[in-house]
Amino acid sequence: MKIAILALTSGGIKLAQKLEGRLNASVLPKKRGEKFSGRLARAWSEYDAFICIMATGIVVRAIAPLLRDKTIDPCVLVMDEKGNNVISLLSGHLGGGNALTLRVAQEIGANPVITTASDTLKLAALDLWAQEMRLVPPPRPQLNALSARLVNEGRLRAWCDVEVTGLPQGLEMTTHLKDADFLVSHRLYAVELPQFYPQNVVIGTGCNRDTPAEEFETAMTGLLSGLGLARQSIRNLASIDAKNNEVGLLHFAEKNRWSIDFFDRDAINTLKNLEISFAAMKAVGAIGVAEPTCLLSAGSEVLLSRKRKWKNITMAAALAPFTLSVPAPEAKGV
Repeated sequence: MKIAILALTSGGIKLAQKLEGRLNASVLPKKRGEKFSGRLARAWSEYDAFICIMATGIVVRAIAPLLRDKTIDPCVLVMDEKGNNVISLLSGHLGGGNALTLRVAQEIGANPVITTASDTLKLAALDLWAQEMRLVPPPRPQLNALSARLVNEGRLRAWCDVEVTGLPQGLEMTTHLKDADFLVSHRLYAVELPQFYPQNVVIGTGCNRDTPAEEFETAMTGLLSGLGLARQSIRNLASIDAKNNEVGLLHFAEKNRWSIDFFDRDAINTLKNLEISFAAMKAVGAIGVAEPTCLLSAGSEVLLSRKRKWKNITMAAALAPFTLSVPAPEAKGV
């Protein structure tokens, strides 16, 4: 986390200098004639966190025109120059503001002021939980409604088809989908429930030379539809290293923000109990491409789909191990 500290008074500057080394932060100097709002605006996109040692009202007025969205705004903390209190003002969960507040308070013996409802009630922060567990959350309106329900009722019931070793405070398991408040799955179900999508599906693909990106999209849509799999659960793609310069495949992956794991034929040929593709053996010297590469990438023996063929493309899907657990303490990653 890249942290900036801003102060106005001589006492505030002394506290800023004290925190600078302890937090590996940068004290932002004031340019001649520059107002605080200008100094903050100048650095807004360059830092993940701002610690402002001054009155809260000054900070609120300065950040108001800079705010865009809770998923991308940096976190903002406010402190008095005596270091008595440290307030998590903005982006407490996803931005790490609450965790940083606890850290700063611990460093100087200040009183941490955290006002997010889930934290004060010691309940799960669903957006932070999803981030830490590598879950794609439901759309924002559904996520906000779930969070409000958790705060108001004190619990939510989850139906999961992944391994669960523990859930954070306020979340409970249910074995009956009809009793669930939300579900966690890589599959699509005909229920009107908010869904969190684990990143545990790997798609292996082979292709003919110069296959355009549009054909990969058509094949992927058909594969997912046929299997009832959620696109949000795709972790990455996989293929043989002979395809690492295939323009259509690379563009398709980039457009969807998926990485690609490439494997050489020696690694592929170590796998057993797979149907041998004589076409792949002749072309690249490997027993196959789609099936073995998705299994290798997933680190799994579970195929969700055997190889399926299109005109220029083959695709298969594997399920990677995935476990839900109680998240690490917030301050650990700051």
